[in-house]
Amino acid sequence: MAKPVGPYSPSLRAQGFLFCSGQIGLDPASGKLAEGGTAPQLRQALANLDALLKAEGLGPQHVVKTTLFLIDMGDFGTANEIYAAYFQASPRPARSCVAVSGLPLGARVEVEALARLT
Repeated sequence: MAKPVGPYSPSLRAQGFLFCSGQIGLDPASGKLAEGGTAPQLRQALANLDALLKAEGLGPQHVVKTTLFLIDMGDFGTANEIYAAYFQASPRPARSCVAVSGLPLGARVEVEALARLT
């Protein structure tokens, strides 16, 4: 599991939900961003999210809401393909996607999630 890059909890249980902090494409083994841009970083960010979920006995099917942060909206199509491959169960989570001017450590993408505990 990737370590937080700031003073926050990676995830927190409250009111029947698991609130997952934004995950960037940090490789937990190296502590560095996945190389190659948005696609590998998003795959790693989703793997990091998956580790948070699994630690609580959950999976992608428990996620009800996500927010996807992109440095470049030109990556929207690629991000959608990778996101759809991860969230295959129907219905997929509700989602917001926003362009941002910067992310921690120079990341190209970040994903945060809210999952139900039951």
